[in-house]
This record gives sequence, C-alpha cells and structure tokens, in this order.
Amino acid sequence: MIHDIAIIGAGMAGASLAAAIGGRARVILIEAEDMPGRHATGRSAAFWSETYGGPAVQPLTTASGPVLREGGYLTPLGSLHIGRATDAAKADHLLADFEGSGVDLSRVDPATRIPGLRPEWVHGVWEPSCAYIDVAALHADFLAVARGAGAVLLTDAALLAAERRDGVWRLDTRAGPVAARVVVNAAGAWADQVAALAGVRPIGITPYRRTMVQLRTDPPVPEGLPHVVDMAGGFYFKPEAGGRLWLTPHDESPSVPCDIAPEEWDVAVAIDRLEKVVDWRIAAVERRWAGLRSFAPDRAPVYGFDADVPGFFWCAGQGGFGIQTAPAAAALAAALLLGEGDMPGGVDPDRYGVGRFSAKG
Repeated sequence: MIHDIAIIGAGMAGASLAAAIGGRARVILIEAEDMPGRHATGRSAAFWSETYGGPAVQPLTTASGPVLREGGYLTPLGSLHIGRATDAAKADHLLADFEGSGVDLSRVDPATRIPGLRPEWVHGVWEPSCAYIDVAALHADFLAVARGAGAVLLTDAALLAAERRDGVWRLDTRAGPVAARVVVNAAGAWADQVAALAGVRPIGITPYRRTMVQLRTDPPVPEGLPHVVDMAGGFYFKPEAGGRLWLTPHDESPSVPCDIAPEEWDVAVAIDRLEKVVDWRIAAVERRWAGLRSFAPDRAPVYGFDADVPGFFWCAGQGGFGIQTAPAAAALAAALLLGEGDMPGGVDPDRYGVGRFSAKG
C-alpha cells in the first residue's frame, strides 16, 4: 500500500498534524519508540504562555488558545515575570515586544504575589492568560482523532533509510518497509538526522537539554502562586498538585539526540537560583528529569516543503513551545501540506517557511 503521507514522529507535532489532516489523506505515523511522546512531549513543563518563545512564536500560541480552552485543556494559572533593579530595561523590552499583539501584560509589584520574595526582586510584569496545559490528554486526543480518521500508527519503527523513486518515498524502518508519496519530518530532536537519511540538506535543528526538578518546600508552596519567570532568563517555576514546585534553571546545553538525563550540577544550580528568589527552605528534591528542546538557527519553528527535495515536508524546530502552539501549528502545516484549508488567524506562514534557510545556503 502506498500512503499519501508518512509522518516521522508521533509526538505532539506529528500527532496534531495527523489529526488536522483528518480524512483528507491516507496517513501513517512512524514512531521510533514503543509508544508516542516519550521524549519532548512526555517531559513538558506543561504550561501555556503567550510570551513564551517571544514575538515570533506568539501568533501561533495565541491562535491555539481558543481551541485549547474550548477543549478543556487549559486551567488558569497566570505568569509573573520578575526582575531585579538592574532588569528595568528587560521589563520595558518585554512590554514593548508584545505591544499591539493583544497579549495582556501589566506592571505589578511582585512582592504582592509571591510570599517570601526577597527584597531585591522589584520589577514585575503580570501575564494573566498563562495557564496549565493538560499535555497527556491533548496528545492522546490528537492521536485518537487521527486514528478515527484512518491514520495508522507504527511504533518501534525507527527510520533506517529513505529513498524517493518515481514520486514515491520508500522508507526502511525497524518495523518494516513503508511507501508514501510525501514524507513529513516531525522527528523533534532527530529532525536533521531524518533529513540526512532522506538525502535532504539539514537545516541545523539543534537539541538542547532542559532540566526540571520537583521540590517540596517549607513552608509549602503558597496557594495561588502563579508561574514565575526570571526576566533575565535564569529560571522559572510553577506550583503543582500536592503543594509541590516544578523548577528549572532554564538551562540550554547542546546535546546529541538521545534519551536525555539531568546533570546533578544543573539540579544544584536550579536550587541555588530559587534560594536567591524566595526565603523558602528546600525540604526535599522529589524528582528530577530532563528533556530536549530543538531549535532552528533563528529559534522559530519550520513548516513547509523542502526547497530542493520534492515530497519532503518540514515540521520541526518547535523548541519548548511545540505543545502550546500545537493546534494552530498543525492547522498551518496541514494547509501547506495539502494546499487547502484556512490558515490560522494572525499567522503568517512565510515567517515559518523553509526558504528562509535555503536562501542563505
């Protein structure tokens, strides 16, 4: 059987695209692991923030908001961007970056929203729309919609080779051969490797390690605490069920694509940074994990057909914002892939096109 579209990767990017395609094409999802979502999707910090990823990503995040809210995937949280006296320009820059975007931001006194905040943290910008996002439910629902429309999911099927002959891709996977007219590269940290196997010039998608820890504090995490992010980029943290705290030092260490694990140094750095923000005592480090966030050279995602190799479509470089942008990004990618359907409102497809790289190379 020749499928219309083979999507390499069944994490959030691949699953959401398969769901957006629906019954308009015969789709097969090819997943290297024994179950989808083991890497970036399954290790998400699980929040939705319109400012996360900057102005280049915000249109996709904002356009995804109504779908996520109506589907019941978002729970109110709020985000407080904080800074020291030396960060005044960063607060101004944050507000200027999103002026006119429709994102609601306002200056606040951070001490009124974070009990135990140390006095040197004097700048605060409030982002009320920030929310928890139910990543597992969203991913599972995308997969269910895709399967309901006829998509096939092939697991334990790492791509070994790919060749295009007579307008058809012949894919060799660990689960056996697959034939498709179009290949979609939604392989996350492995995106450049997949491209190379297909004889496509890699873009320069680079995976970076991001460390997360779950803490128990004394006193317990205050009720009503928002998501808190350092304007200078040194950390963010957010409350979790049972009075726990999820914390990251906002690290970005380049890595080869792999099943990444946290480094003890990064865990220690995260705790040290938190202790410089609040006067809470760390009672226990209950969990630690790491995930890979994969960026294109300009840190914006990539959606579109390769400029040089026919039938090869990029759906990659989602960084740490692939989940929060999934509905709009999938709608955009499906419209470009099929040549039909509406673009998400406020989203310029050229901003995310592959041509911005081929023109330089």
